[in-house]
Amino acid sequence: MRQVVTLSLSPQEAQFIKTKTKQQGFDSMSAYVKYLLRADQDTISEKELIKTVRESRKEYRAGKAIKARSLADLL
Repeated sequence: MRQVVTLSLSPQEAQFIKTKTKQQGFDSMSAYVKYLLRADQDTISEKELIKTVRESRKEYRAGKAIKARSLADLL
């Protein structure tokens, strides 16, 4: 079952979304917003990114990094 969500936007924001919807090739603003929500779910937060970088630095300093000449060396 679907649920309708009302969104309050300024005229400029609404026009921006309409324009982006057409530019991106979506049939409706609803389809475009759903796409954006799915894309957001796949995005990691800044906090997660910083944590990953810090862990990688520790591994590198501990000598656990692989020095590869190419991607083929990693596979």
